[in-house]
Amino acid sequence: LMPLGDVHGKHVVTIEGLNSDELSPIQSAFVDEGGTQCGFCTPGFIVSLTGYFLINQNYNALDAIDSMNGNICRCTGYSGIKRAAERAAASFDSIQNGDYKFDNLITAQIIPNYFSGIKKRLIDLNKKLRSEIVGKSNDQFEFLISGGTDLYVQKWESLINSQVNLISSYKKLSFVEEVNGEIHIGSTTTIAELEQSQLMKKYFPEFPNYLILFGSIPIRNRATVGGNIVNASPIGDMTNILLALDSNVHITNGKSERQVPLKNFFKGYKTLDLDKNELVEYFSFQIPEKNSRFNFEKVSKRTYLDIASVNSSMYIEVNGEQITEIHLSAGGVAPIPMYLAKTRNYLLGKSISENVVAEAGEIAVSEISPISDARGSAEYKSLLLRQLIFAHFFKLFPENKIFEISY
Repeated sequence: LMPLGDVHGKHVVTIEGLNSDELSPIQSAFVDEGGTQCGFCTPGFIVSLTGYFLINQNYNALDAIDSMNGNICRCTGYSGIKRAAERAAASFDSIQNGDYKFDNLITAQIIPNYFSGIKKRLIDLNKKLRSEIVGKSNDQFEFLISGGTDLYVQKWESLINSQVNLISSYKKLSFVEEVNGEIHIGSTTTIAELEQSQLMKKYFPEFPNYLILFGSIPIRNRATVGGNIVNASPIGDMTNILLALDSNVHITNGKSERQVPLKNFFKGYKTLDLDKNELVEYFSFQIPEKNSRFNFEKVSKRTYLDIASVNSSMYIEVNGEQITEIHLSAGGVAPIPMYLAKTRNYLLGKSISENVVAEAGEIAVSEISPISDARGSAEYKSLLLRQLIFAHFFKLFPENKIFEISY
């Protein structure tokens, strides 16, 4: 869901906007490969795949298929759709990018001729829009909203008559930077931007693999890091990851700034150390040491496009076999996202062994207070967390032969 205010000054393309007298190569690929039957879902797939060609620099089959993530088909079994995407990517992998990309896509008939004039029209329109908003104050607004991916679903009624400032286009708070030995992540940075960040890939090579578990591509394109944290969900994926990185929250009221450890930011269920007149600017954490390792685990009914039953992250530094630093988090097992302080204190200074990991799992279970709900019983969630502690060590230290102990 997206408010009309966020498409103001932008070019919205529906399937009708892609139609010409003849089928585009993408549409033809769907027909030829049996990628459409009832036709109900076909527009979404066509628009998504066309968008993939518009926004990316290089084309390949896997990314083309991923670009349609979030679209659902109940007829084809997806095989024809995948073949169509593979065919399109293989046919146009040599289209020149840069300043002539639109012209080349038009020549290839992937987009209609009228797209050639859109860039100038948007530039002219946005000049007018910028002049209209200069001088407006945030004081008149009750809410500052960026992605709103959860808010628009859960609380849309309360927003209808509220004064809302839509800040998704406010790029001052959207960044991933390295500053004085720290990584800073702006609060309006989207999950997709974080997923694509070369800085995050540099220090956490597996990071993109963690974030593809976060909703669908349309959701990741909208959802922000700050929104995921301030939403205060006990099972938020970004909260879970940033807790294990021992992150800090940087807050401002426009006049002064303050810093709060993320592990102290959650005061109770959906309750934060954040006043109504305050805004989260960015999050920070130390650049990982060379002897460090990081892992994120998420258990859900579906691997993709699902909310976690339980999730957990671990950051660890070792000197030989000895643990010199460690931070662990757990989600879905308490009213708030959990930083596992007792488990950390137990593991700090220990040598990695099967018995040590087993005891850490038991201590982690003693720190939580899960409830039974649609995502599993309290007993099941406790068992999951214990197993995820094993999973962290099993994945990060395969040479140590850490196996599950049966109870």
